Amino acid sequence: MATDVWDVLLEAHRLLWSFTPFEHVGPLEFGMTHDQAQAAVHDVLSVTAYQGDPGNEGWAEFWLERRTGARFSGPAVTAYYDESVGLAGIAVNALRGPQVTLEGMRLVGQTPSRLEDEFTGYLVAHSRELRYSQCADPCSPQLGLVLRAQRAGDIVLSRPVMVARAWADRCWDTSEGRIPRREWKTFEW
Repeated sequence: MATDVWDVLLEAHRLLWSFTPFEHVGPLEFGMTHDQAQAAVHDVLSVTAYQGDPGNEGWAEFWLERRTGARFSGPAVTAYYDESVGLAGIAVNALRGPQVTLEGMRLVGQTPSRLEDEFTGYLVAHSRELRYSQCADPCSPQLGLVLRAQRAGDIVLSRPVMVARAWADRCWDTSEGRIPRREWKTFEW
């Protein structure tokens, strides 16, 4: 029996967010507290899981609120907090997260190989460095951007992770970088 757990939102049903490296991803600004992040998305996303302490270290799972035309809700954004930085990492779910663009380049829910080609061209044109994680995810530390892959049933789609400047150094490194191990293990819905 099939379920909608692997269904991918149509582009027309996705929230539209932009990414400015080291500044913001949509309404979420790097450095925010968890309460500020929650308030910034209160009309469209809701917190369904939070693990952290008053010092603002941990993570939060934001789910898509039911919207007109959308068949289901589910995980949309994972926020990672650092005690000294505040909001330090934002991962966008490939299946039902907002469509995040970087200068017109769509980062969410794309075929990873095609996005990698577009991303590589963008980096070359802007004299930026291309790195790869131990999982073969393309990354640019100068942008604080890692293009991960996420399962969508029998296919995989792009799941970008954007980080604050404090986490950009070695953001491609799954063992020594600041992106939590929890994120590197995410390959599910």
